[in-house]
Amino acid sequence: MTKRMLKVLAGEAIWPPPAWLMRQAGRYLPEYRALRADAGGFLSLCLNPKLAAEITLQPIRRFGMDGAILFSDLPIVSYALGQDLHYAEGEGPVLTPIRTAADLAALRVERVAEAVAPVLETVQRVAAGVGDATLIGFTGGAFTVACYMVEGRGSREFAAARGMAYRDPALFGALIDLIVEGNLVYLRGQADAGAEALMLFDSWAGMLPPDEFRQWVIAPTARIAAALRETHPHIPLIGFPRLAGMLLGEYAAATGVQAVAMDTSMDPAAAARLVPATTALQGNLDPLAVVAGGEAMETAARKICETLRGRPHIFNLGHGIVPQTPPEHVGALLTAIRSL
Repeated sequence: MTKRMLKVLAGEAIWPPPAWLMRQAGRYLPEYRALRADAGGFLSLCLNPKLAAEITLQPIRRFGMDGAILFSDLPIVSYALGQDLHYAEGEGPVLTPIRTAADLAALRVERVAEAVAPVLETVQRVAAGVGDATLIGFTGGAFTVACYMVEGRGSREFAAARGMAYRDPALFGALIDLIVEGNLVYLRGQADAGAEALMLFDSWAGMLPPDEFRQWVIAPTARIAAALRETHPHIPLIGFPRLAGMLLGEYAAATGVQAVAMDTSMDPAAAARLVPATTALQGNLDPLAVVAGGEAMETAARKICETLRGRPHIFNLGHGIVPQTPPEHVGALLTAIRSL
Protein backbone atom coordinates (compact mmCIF):
# COMPACT_ATOMS: atom_id res chain seq x y z
CA MET A 1 0.00 0.00 0.00
CA THR A 2 1.36 3.41 -0.97
CA LYS A 3 2.02 5.69 1.98
CA ARG A 4 -0.27 8.71 2.33
CA MET A 5 2.46 11.31 1.90
CA LEU A 6 3.86 9.58 -1.16
CA LYS A 7 0.40 9.63 -2.73
CA VAL A 8 0.28 13.41 -2.33
CA LEU A 9 3.79 13.78 -3.73
CA ALA A 10 2.59 11.80 -6.75
CA GLY A 11 -0.11 14.44 -7.32
CA GLU A 12 -3.09 12.97 -5.45
CA ALA A 13 -5.32 15.10 -3.21
CA ILE A 14 -6.05 13.32 0.10
CA TRP A 15 -8.45 14.35 2.84
CA PRO A 16 -7.51 14.97 5.55
CA PRO A 17 -4.01 15.80 4.34
CA PRO A 18 -0.96 13.95 5.63
CA ALA A 19 1.00 15.93 8.22
CA TRP A 20 4.49 16.31 9.58
CA LEU A 21 6.34 19.29 11.10
CA MET A 22 9.68 20.81 10.18
CA ARG A 23 12.25 20.33 12.98
CA GLN A 24 9.85 17.86 14.61
CA ALA A 25 12.84 15.81 15.79
CA GLY A 26 14.50 18.02 18.34
CA ARG A 27 14.59 20.46 21.20
CA TYR A 28 10.90 20.70 22.14
CA LEU A 29 10.77 17.00 23.09
CA PRO A 30 11.88 15.98 26.59
CA GLU A 31 13.12 12.64 25.27
CA TYR A 32 15.41 14.52 22.86
CA ARG A 33 16.76 16.76 25.62
CA ALA A 34 17.45 13.74 27.81
CA LEU A 35 19.38 12.03 25.02
CA ARG A 36 21.18 15.25 23.99
CA ALA A 37 22.48 15.89 27.51
CA ASP A 38 24.85 12.93 27.31
CA ALA A 39 25.60 12.92 23.58
CA GLY A 40 28.52 15.36 23.30
CA GLY A 41 28.66 18.06 20.62
CA PHE A 42 25.93 18.66 18.08
CA LEU A 43 28.04 17.63 15.08
CA SER A 44 28.95 14.39 16.85
CA LEU A 45 25.26 13.81 17.46
CA CYS A 46 24.44 14.30 13.76
CA LEU A 47 27.18 11.82 12.84
CA ASN A 48 26.18 9.19 15.39
CA PRO A 49 23.89 6.80 13.46
CA LYS A 50 22.37 5.14 16.51
CA LEU A 51 21.48 8.38 18.28
CA ALA A 52 20.45 10.29 15.14
CA ALA A 53 18.13 7.45 14.15
CA GLU A 54 16.59 7.42 17.61
CA ILE A 55 15.99 11.19 17.45
CA THR A 56 14.44 10.89 13.99
CA LEU A 57 12.00 8.28 15.25
CA GLN A 58 11.08 9.93 18.57
CA PRO A 59 8.26 12.13 17.17
CA ILE A 60 6.97 9.25 15.03
CA ARG A 61 6.55 7.09 18.12
CA ARG A 62 4.97 9.90 20.13
CA PHE A 63 2.68 11.46 17.51
CA GLY A 64 2.53 9.18 14.46
CA MET A 65 3.40 11.81 11.86
CA ASP A 66 3.07 10.92 8.18
CA GLY A 67 6.64 12.02 7.51
CA ALA A 68 9.89 11.31 9.38
CA ILE A 69 12.52 13.97 8.64
CA LEU A 70 16.11 12.84 9.01
CA PHE A 71 17.84 14.35 12.05
CA SER A 72 20.80 16.26 10.64
CA ASP A 73 21.68 19.86 9.72
CA LEU A 74 22.08 22.02 6.63
CA PRO A 75 25.89 22.56 6.72
CA ILE A 76 26.72 18.84 6.79
CA VAL A 77 27.51 19.00 3.07
CA SER A 78 29.95 21.88 3.79
CA TYR A 79 31.72 19.66 6.31
CA ALA A 80 31.68 16.79 3.82
CA LEU A 81 33.36 18.96 1.18
CA GLY A 82 36.21 19.59 3.62
CA GLN A 83 35.28 22.85 5.36
CA ASP A 84 35.97 23.03 9.09
CA LEU A 85 32.69 22.98 11.03
CA HIS A 86 31.83 23.12 14.70
CA TYR A 87 28.85 24.26 16.72
CA ALA A 88 29.15 27.03 19.30
CA GLU A 89 26.67 26.89 22.17
CA GLY A 90 23.85 29.31 21.43
CA GLU A 91 25.31 30.32 18.05
CA GLY A 92 24.70 27.41 15.71
CA PRO A 93 27.19 26.37 13.01
CA VAL A 94 30.62 28.03 12.84
CA LEU A 95 32.76 27.41 9.73
CA THR A 96 36.12 28.62 8.43
CA PRO A 97 34.94 31.19 5.84
CA ILE A 98 35.42 30.59 2.11
CA ARG A 99 36.49 33.96 0.69
CA THR A 100 39.06 33.27 -2.07
CA ALA A 101 39.73 30.93 -4.98
CA ALA A 102 42.41 29.24 -2.85
CA ASP A 103 39.86 28.60 -0.10
CA LEU A 104 37.54 27.05 -2.66
CA ALA A 105 40.30 24.93 -4.21
CA ALA A 106 40.86 23.22 -0.85
CA LEU A 107 37.38 21.68 -1.03
CA ARG A 108 36.76 18.38 -2.83
CA VAL A 109 33.54 16.69 -3.88
CA GLU A 110 35.45 13.38 -3.76
CA ARG A 111 35.41 13.63 0.04
CA VAL A 112 31.64 13.72 0.33
CA ALA A 113 30.71 10.03 0.10
CA GLU A 114 33.05 8.96 2.90
CA ALA A 115 32.23 11.94 5.11
CA VAL A 116 28.45 11.40 4.97
CA ALA A 117 28.64 7.64 5.47
CA PRO A 118 27.44 7.93 9.11
CA VAL A 119 24.40 9.90 7.97
CA LEU A 120 23.59 7.26 5.38
CA GLU A 121 23.78 4.62 8.10
CA THR A 122 21.28 6.71 10.06
CA VAL A 123 18.94 6.62 7.05
CA GLN A 124 19.29 2.83 6.87
CA ARG A 125 18.46 2.48 10.56
CA VAL A 126 15.42 4.74 10.31
CA ALA A 127 14.18 3.00 7.17
CA ALA A 128 14.05 -0.25 9.11
CA GLY A 129 11.74 1.22 11.77
CA VAL A 130 9.80 4.06 10.19
CA GLY A 131 6.62 2.06 9.57
CA ASP A 132 3.85 3.93 7.74
CA ALA A 133 5.65 7.27 7.84
CA THR A 134 7.54 8.48 4.77
CA LEU A 135 11.28 8.82 5.42
CA ILE A 136 12.42 12.25 4.22
CA GLY A 137 16.10 12.89 3.52
CA PHE A 138 17.34 16.44 3.06
CA THR A 139 20.15 18.89 2.53
CA GLY A 140 20.50 22.64 2.27
CA GLY A 141 19.78 24.42 -0.99
CA ALA A 142 22.92 25.54 -2.80
CA PHE A 143 22.45 29.25 -2.07
CA THR A 144 21.75 28.70 1.63
CA VAL A 145 24.74 26.39 2.06
CA ALA A 146 26.91 28.96 0.22
CA CYS A 147 25.70 31.64 2.64
CA TYR A 148 27.00 29.65 5.60
CA MET A 149 30.22 28.69 3.82
CA VAL A 150 31.15 32.25 2.87
CA GLU A 151 29.89 34.00 5.99
CA GLY A 152 31.31 31.39 8.34
CA ARG A 153 28.26 31.41 10.62
CA GLY A 154 24.61 32.33 10.72
CA SER A 155 23.69 35.93 9.98
CA ARG A 156 20.72 38.26 9.54
CA GLU A 157 22.00 39.59 6.21
CA PHE A 158 24.78 37.24 4.99
CA ALA A 159 26.48 40.34 3.61
CA ALA A 160 29.76 38.58 2.80
CA ALA A 161 28.04 35.88 0.75
CA ARG A 162 25.71 38.24 -1.09
CA GLY A 163 28.57 40.66 -1.66
CA MET A 164 30.69 37.92 -3.23
CA ALA A 165 27.82 37.04 -5.58
CA TYR A 166 27.84 40.64 -6.87
CA ARG A 167 31.60 41.35 -6.81
CA ASP A 168 32.87 38.00 -8.04
CA PRO A 169 30.02 36.01 -9.59
CA ALA A 170 32.50 33.59 -11.16
CA LEU A 171 33.89 32.61 -7.76
CA PHE A 172 30.45 32.46 -6.15
CA GLY A 173 29.18 30.46 -9.13
CA ALA A 174 32.04 27.99 -8.77
CA LEU A 175 31.11 27.54 -5.11
CA ILE A 176 27.47 26.98 -6.06
CA ASP A 177 28.54 24.40 -8.66
CA LEU A 178 30.61 22.54 -6.05
CA ILE A 179 27.71 22.52 -3.59
CA VAL A 180 25.36 21.21 -6.28
CA GLU A 181 27.73 18.32 -6.98
CA GLY A 182 28.20 17.61 -3.29
CA ASN A 183 24.47 17.71 -2.70
CA LEU A 184 23.88 15.24 -5.50
CA VAL A 185 26.31 12.74 -3.97
CA TYR A 186 24.66 13.27 -0.59
CA LEU A 187 21.04 13.07 -1.77
CA ARG A 188 21.62 10.07 -4.01
CA GLY A 189 23.28 8.34 -1.08
CA GLN A 190 20.28 9.06 1.11
CA ALA A 191 17.92 7.70 -1.54
CA ASP A 192 20.00 4.55 -1.94
CA ALA A 193 20.04 4.10 1.83
CA GLY A 194 16.24 4.16 2.07
CA ALA A 195 14.97 7.76 1.95
CA GLU A 196 11.57 7.77 0.22
CA ALA A 197 11.46 11.51 -0.45
CA LEU A 198 14.07 14.27 -0.43
CA MET A 199 13.89 17.94 0.53
CA LEU A 200 15.99 21.01 -0.27
CA PHE A 201 15.90 23.70 2.42
CA ASP A 202 16.81 27.07 0.87
CA SER A 203 16.19 28.97 4.07
CA TRP A 204 17.80 32.25 2.96
CA ALA A 205 16.44 32.38 -0.61
CA GLY A 206 14.10 35.26 0.21
CA MET A 207 16.99 37.72 0.73
CA LEU A 208 17.66 37.82 -3.01
CA PRO A 209 16.18 40.18 -5.64
CA PRO A 210 14.27 38.40 -8.42
CA ASP A 211 17.09 38.07 -10.96
CA GLU A 212 19.54 36.82 -8.34
CA PHE A 213 16.87 34.47 -6.99
CA ARG A 214 16.56 32.97 -10.46
CA GLN A 215 20.35 32.64 -10.81
CA TRP A 216 21.30 31.35 -7.36
CA VAL A 217 18.15 29.54 -6.21
CA ILE A 218 16.03 28.41 -9.15
CA ALA A 219 18.85 27.41 -11.51
CA PRO A 220 20.82 25.24 -9.03
CA THR A 221 17.62 23.61 -7.78
CA ALA A 222 16.58 22.82 -11.35
CA ARG A 223 19.96 21.18 -11.95
CA ILE A 224 19.63 19.05 -8.83
CA ALA A 225 16.06 18.05 -9.65
CA ALA A 226 16.96 17.10 -13.24
CA ALA A 227 19.98 15.07 -12.14
CA LEU A 228 17.93 13.21 -9.52
CA ARG A 229 15.24 12.41 -12.09
CA GLU A 230 17.90 10.73 -14.21
CA THR A 231 19.19 8.43 -11.48
CA HIS A 232 16.27 8.21 -9.00
CA PRO A 233 13.07 8.98 -10.92
CA HIS A 234 10.90 7.34 -8.25
CA ILE A 235 12.11 9.65 -5.44
CA PRO A 236 10.03 12.87 -5.12
CA LEU A 237 11.75 16.16 -4.30
CA ILE A 238 10.31 18.90 -2.07
CA GLY A 239 11.70 22.41 -2.46
CA PHE A 240 11.55 25.06 0.26
CA PRO A 241 12.60 28.47 -1.11
CA ARG A 242 11.74 30.35 2.07
CA LEU A 243 10.25 33.83 1.55
CA ALA A 244 10.08 33.35 -2.23
CA GLY A 245 6.83 35.31 -2.32
CA MET A 246 5.41 35.79 -5.80
CA LEU A 247 8.31 33.82 -7.28
CA LEU A 248 7.04 30.60 -5.70
CA GLY A 249 5.13 29.65 -8.84
CA GLU A 250 8.10 30.30 -11.11
CA TYR A 251 10.29 28.25 -8.78
CA ALA A 252 7.86 25.33 -8.91
CA ALA A 253 7.46 25.40 -12.68
CA ALA A 254 11.14 25.94 -13.52
CA THR A 255 12.60 23.37 -11.13
CA GLY A 256 10.10 20.57 -11.64
CA VAL A 257 10.03 19.63 -7.95
CA GLN A 258 7.10 17.47 -6.87
CA ALA A 259 6.19 19.78 -3.98
CA VAL A 260 6.95 23.28 -2.72
CA ALA A 261 6.89 24.20 0.94
CA MET A 262 5.24 27.50 1.86
CA ASP A 263 6.75 29.71 4.52
CA THR A 264 4.64 31.35 7.21
CA SER A 265 4.16 34.57 5.24
CA MET A 266 2.69 32.88 2.15
CA ASP A 267 -1.08 33.05 1.58
CA PRO A 268 -2.07 29.44 0.73
CA ALA A 269 -4.79 30.68 -1.64
CA ALA A 270 -2.22 32.74 -3.55
CA ALA A 271 0.19 29.80 -3.60
CA ALA A 272 -2.55 27.60 -5.06
CA ARG A 273 -3.01 30.11 -7.88
CA LEU A 274 0.72 30.51 -8.53
CA VAL A 275 1.91 26.91 -8.34
CA PRO A 276 1.03 24.34 -11.05
CA ALA A 277 -1.99 22.26 -10.02
CA THR A 278 -0.01 19.02 -10.24
CA THR A 279 2.63 20.28 -7.78
CA ALA A 280 1.90 19.54 -4.14
CA LEU A 281 1.93 22.34 -1.59
CA GLN A 282 3.33 21.86 1.90
CA GLY A 283 2.70 24.04 4.93
CA ASN A 284 2.24 26.51 6.44
CA LEU A 285 1.04 27.10 10.00
CA ASP A 286 2.93 29.70 12.03
CA PRO A 287 5.15 27.81 14.54
CA LEU A 288 4.17 30.32 17.23
CA ALA A 289 0.53 29.34 16.79
CA VAL A 290 1.56 25.90 18.04
CA VAL A 291 3.25 27.49 21.04
CA ALA A 292 -0.03 29.29 21.80
CA GLY A 293 -2.13 26.18 21.20
CA GLY A 294 -5.86 26.03 21.79
CA GLU A 295 -8.62 27.23 19.49
CA ALA A 296 -6.43 29.81 17.73
CA MET A 297 -4.01 27.11 16.62
CA GLU A 298 -6.73 24.71 15.54
CA THR A 299 -8.70 27.38 13.67
CA ALA A 300 -5.61 28.50 11.74
CA ALA A 301 -4.71 24.91 10.88
CA ARG A 302 -8.22 24.09 9.68
CA LYS A 303 -8.29 27.21 7.51
CA ILE A 304 -5.08 26.21 5.74
CA CYS A 305 -6.40 22.73 5.07
CA GLU A 306 -9.80 23.92 3.87
CA THR A 307 -8.18 26.49 1.58
CA LEU A 308 -6.13 23.78 -0.11
CA ARG A 309 -8.77 21.07 -0.09
CA GLY A 310 -9.04 19.36 -3.47
CA ARG A 311 -5.40 19.78 -4.45
CA PRO A 312 -2.28 17.87 -3.30
CA HIS A 313 -1.38 19.22 0.15
CA ILE A 314 0.88 18.11 2.99
CA PHE A 315 0.12 19.91 6.23
CA ASN A 316 3.18 21.38 7.93
CA LEU A 317 4.50 24.52 9.55
CA GLY A 318 5.78 27.57 7.71
CA HIS A 319 9.16 27.21 9.44
CA GLY A 320 10.66 24.89 12.03
CA ILE A 321 8.99 24.07 15.33
CA VAL A 322 10.51 26.18 18.13
CA PRO A 323 12.06 24.78 21.35
CA GLN A 324 9.45 26.31 23.68
CA THR A 325 6.59 24.41 22.01
CA PRO A 326 4.60 22.27 24.48
CA PRO A 327 4.51 18.70 23.12
CA GLU A 328 0.84 18.41 24.09
CA HIS A 329 0.06 21.24 21.66
CA VAL A 330 1.66 19.23 18.86
CA GLY A 331 -0.53 16.27 19.79
CA ALA A 332 -3.64 18.47 19.79
CA LEU A 333 -2.70 19.94 16.40
CA LEU A 334 -2.35 16.52 14.78
CA THR A 335 -5.60 15.36 16.35
CA ALA A 336 -7.34 18.42 14.87
CA ILE A 337 -5.95 17.71 11.40
CA ARG A 338 -6.90 14.05 11.51
CA SER A 339 -10.44 14.82 12.64
CA LEU A 340 -11.21 17.08 9.67
